[in-house]
Amino acid sequence: MILNVSHRLFYTYSESVILEPHTFYLYPKAYPHQQIVSYTMTIDPAPSMLVQNIDAEGNHQRIAYFREATSWLNVSVEMAVRSEDFNLFGFVLFPFETEQLPFQYPESLKKLLQPYLVREGVTTYVEQYARQTAASERWKTVAFLTALCRDISQNFVYERREVGPPMLPEHTLIGRKGTCRDFAQLFVACCRALGIAARFVSGYLYGNALQEHDLHAWAEVFLPGAGWRGFDPTEGNAVINNHIHLAASADPALIAPVTGVFRGRAKSTLRAEVSVGEGI
Repeated sequence: MILNVSHRLFYTYSESVILEPHTFYLYPKAYPHQQIVSYTMTIDPAPSMLVQNIDAEGNHQRIAYFREATSWLNVSVEMAVRSEDFNLFGFVLFPFETEQLPFQYPESLKKLLQPYLVREGVTTYVEQYARQTAASERWKTVAFLTALCRDISQNFVYERREVGPPMLPEHTLIGRKGTCRDFAQLFVACCRALGIAARFVSGYLYGNALQEHDLHAWAEVFLPGAGWRGFDPTEGNAVINNHIHLAASADPALIAPVTGVFRGRAKSTLRAEVSVGEGI
């Protein structure tokens, strides 16, 4: 299938401001089962320079530089992605002992995965929850991941929160509610509590009845023999072909879709429009 995404951001300022460099993570990542068919990005006012590069974690990054004062900033992204069905569980964990938790990554991998193993957000309560979930699945690695994903989806309440930072994983666990970002960060913390390398992912989701059309967040874990594999604790499923990946990081604060500041005394407002649909 072809997934079409339209993402528009409208920033307005009460008086003219000078825009400092703005960083955008709004370019989709290609996967073996997903290819980029078309992509356009329009920025108004036009930046004096637009740098396209790859950041330290392999994400597509664009940095816009501005010279002139402005009282608005409009960003429009249109993309089409071909997304095919595939078997997420079509792999063999190797070394074979990684089929059971806890396991150790080979040293050659562990050095590369260290940022995704940092136990930030892992409290005693979070670790107990992770261990209880793993024990209920006889400490089988893949069974633990699917059970954790399913439990958060079925037993936590999804809520929309337009402003404010994500909750700490323990707060999400205690309150049993949160946004997709909160659920993803809890999932990541639980995985790291048991020594599984995990990272936060930002992107889009097609067919999400809870969120309507919006940016989405989920998690990826690194499994020896399988590589990075996605799990969506909001949906309660492993990620197959209805997610579009924009960026992934050990630290979710580093991959906000748009970051930047302005110089001036103005007050700013933001209006966003996102639509995700199936095309031809």
